[in-house]
Amino acid sequence: MKIAQVAPLIESVPPRLYGGTERIVSYLTEELVRLGHDVTLFASGDSVTSAELAPCCTRALRLDPTVRDTIPHFMVMIDKVRERAEEFDVIHFHIDLFHFPLFNSLTGQTLTTLHGRQDLGDLKPFYSASAKCPWFPSPTTSASHCRTPILSRRSTTVFRPTCIGLHLNGEAI
Repeated sequence: MKIAQVAPLIESVPPRLYGGTERIVSYLTEELVRLGHDVTLFASGDSVTSAELAPCCTRALRLDPTVRDTIPHFMVMIDKVRERAEEFDVIHFHIDLFHFPLFNSLTGQTLTTLHGRQDLGDLKPFYSASAKCPWFPSPTTSASHCRTPILSRRSTTVFRPTCIGLHLNGEAI
């Protein structure tokens, strides 16, 4: 399969510092490549991957002192993904809700993993409006996310994997 992985731009993939979501995106991307899939990673230009890297900014935005607002960078990335959408069987977003309205016509081709908190009050208007249009399959990474009223109707929990080789006898190696 041809798969696009769309990562946050805040940290590189894998992250050099903190970055739980970026770490999970890296594990998933590398495993998909290992299994023989043709994977493209949309991420910061300082990311390291065995997949095709489609850089959407020069380096992780958090480490770039010239970046004051990350939203324009995410909009440019979403536009790049949209321009190439026909190339992919699956587009897997890890950027929460930024892309939802722009990919409404591609719901059968998209998957969105919601890594962040989904119980925040600021999200309620968006999810209430989207209740009329079930845009995307949206697995979450926490069972508590699925207990929020909007997500409980269309989400499932995909627990973050314990990666083989990263833990031995309960201790990180």
